[in-house]
Amino acid sequence: MKTFVRRHAVTWMFASLLLTISIHAQEDPHANCAAMGWVPREILERPVPLHTGTGNSADIATTKSADALAFYQQGLNYLHGYVWIEAARSFNQALRLDPQMALAYWGLSRTYSGLDDQEAAVTAARRAQELAKDATPREQHRIALRLQQLDAIADLANETRFAAYKQAIDKALVADFDDVELWLIRGNAEEQTAAGRGQRGFAASVAFYLQGLKVAPGNGAANHYLTHSYENLNRIDDALKHGEIYASLAPAVPHAHHMWGHDLRRVGRLDEAIAAFSRTDQLEKAYYAQEKIPAGMDWHHVHNLDLLATSYEHKGQMRRAEELLREAARIPPVTEYQSFNQKSLAIFLLGRQRWNDALAAAKPLIASNGAATRVVGHAFAGHAWLGRRNLEAARHELEESTRALEEVPTLSAGIRVNRAAIQPYVDALRAEIMLWEGKSAEGAALLMDVQKRLRALPGPDAWTQALFRFEAFARTARAVGNWELAEFTARQMLEHDGAYAGSHFAMAMVAEHRDDRALSRQELAAASQYWRDADRNLKELEEVRRLQQRDALVAN
Repeated sequence: MKTFVRRHAVTWMFASLLLTISIHAQEDPHANCAAMGWVPREILERPVPLHTGTGNSADIATTKSADALAFYQQGLNYLHGYVWIEAARSFNQALRLDPQMALAYWGLSRTYSGLDDQEAAVTAARRAQELAKDATPREQHRIALRLQQLDAIADLANETRFAAYKQAIDKALVADFDDVELWLIRGNAEEQTAAGRGQRGFAASVAFYLQGLKVAPGNGAANHYLTHSYENLNRIDDALKHGEIYASLAPAVPHAHHMWGHDLRRVGRLDEAIAAFSRTDQLEKAYYAQEKIPAGMDWHHVHNLDLLATSYEHKGQMRRAEELLREAARIPPVTEYQSFNQKSLAIFLLGRQRWNDALAAAKPLIASNGAATRVVGHAFAGHAWLGRRNLEAARHELEESTRALEEVPTLSAGIRVNRAAIQPYVDALRAEIMLWEGKSAEGAALLMDVQKRLRALPGPDAWTQALFRFEAFARTARAVGNWELAEFTARQMLEHDGAYAGSHFAMAMVAEHRDDRALSRQELAAASQYWRDADRNLKELEEVRRLQQRDALVAN
């Protein structure tokens, strides 16, 4: 009779695949779910040892092997930390020790969904179902739910299937009320689609994750998902609390440090955020070197470099920011998500008003297989042409961007972007073209609306990039002489991030125009303080010093 055991606890030849594997966004709203995973099976099936510091899952599974259970728990911890490659290796290691372990296939199926391999996810779930006859009712419930989830993922727009999936989880919870994994799954299911995995939750998700903590106090995964949900709700103090707990429970998981860095940055603890993102970078690079896995195989790496770079940009350390953004841009993307994240270099160069460099950075975005990436590539090229005062070229890029937008799905699985998240980039270019064409009121109204939509987008990338886009919008408003728009944008920046020097600089420029010297001095002082560690030749800081010297001369 089987027993329950509880424990608390590519070779470089594949680098060439980085140049050829890609994920295509398609018009069909559920076409995203049919993509094949980007990591070669040889990597996912490599033997792996047990590691410490991955989390604290104490889940149980039917097996005769204590070692198989330990690898299963490790796989579950990596799964909850979005370390897809190591999750797959751990579940496969458990199956080498016990080929009949149904829940290992269940975990492997969920991992394949993280890797955008729907076919493999279905195959693993069906194998789990075949083995479930020898498992407990609790395990059978989880496996049946997984198959139902996969059916709903295959038809993301089908609200009936999605609702039935959530109802099935609720029914399973009646029988297994103390199953923390079910509570986590139920929280995931409160996201926009059945493909939710903990990153896009809001208030409804929070309730289920908190119940998970009641069932399993201190559970790392519940703290992880609560961090994301509270961040999306703009309850940053709560996000910080749970993020710190998760980072302490999973110190070997790069995303645990990275995610905490999201929120350290939101409360102005920028040096600590940089330390968290740097720790993530060190863990990742050590892992790639030790395991001989190309960095591009890890979806997370470019994302972390992006936030590390923009943290330096926030401090005004532009040289270091550009070094990191160019490092990220050199990694050949193997997923649409990686390609889309590489847009930050173009945003940075537009912010620096380096129009030719921005056009060059937009080219690989425009050449991407991912429609969302092509949309922003054309939009950024349009902004660069506006910087060069070439309205005709900017209008052409607007047409191309609008055309590519039609290929972006309205719904998307996982962390991919959907049309609503991309539309503001197109509208921002349209608005700026209007401003330069002299359609001041119409362009300003649209750009104000764009700012509101950008601020509403969830996620750390969207929060940061909105700030730097607003900075560019404020500059354009001043250039065309629309001071009402300039003031509106400066206030949006201050509300969005009052700890950013550029927010205060934008308001200081408005105060200068109004000849409000008291407000100008106040905002210039704040900008100077927040840029205290900035590059000495930062042109905005040079303007701050010039105006402060003028005020000092007048005072004397």
